[in-house]
Amino acid sequence: MLFGAVMVTGLAADVITKSVVVARLDPQSPVRLLGGLLTLRLLRNPGAAFSQGQRFTYVFAVAAIVVLAFVIIRLVPRLRHRGWAVALGLLCAGVAGNLVDRIFRSPAVLRGHVVDFLQLPYFAIFNVADMCITTSAALIIYWSVIKGVGLNGERDARPPAKQRAKGGT
Repeated sequence: MLFGAVMVTGLAADVITKSVVVARLDPQSPVRLLGGLLTLRLLRNPGAAFSQGQRFTYVFAVAAIVVLAFVIIRLVPRLRHRGWAVALGLLCAGVAGNLVDRIFRSPAVLRGHVVDFLQLPYFAIFNVADMCITTSAALIIYWSVIKGVGLNGERDARPPAKQRAKGGT
């Protein structure tokens, strides 16, 4: 249930914010907020992070479908830990959010450009889906590497990374 709630909430936040930005933001007139710490700048990105792989949009769409299927079919049924449910829910929300753009936005199905609109100084322009994916990655590292907790909520046989660094076995 938690996985589904996180996924639906993250996906809804991504789709709604992109819809508002596309309807209201002029690509030629970015909006500076918080003294320039955050700029709303509409960009349609055919590639992946940092606009890489612009000619392989369909590959990103197919990869997103594979990731979603793998997580939902293979990992979600094994979930027994709230932290992992949040992490995987955010991952699927982010992947699904950008996939919605790839499927439904121009120029064509599986070749649609992702709407990006959040810009920090000296950083790439991104969206809510990207924030979900990044937060998910941090949580996955935290639960698996630092805490040593598996999807089922059981601790790994190895001590957490913090104990290993102090000389534990």
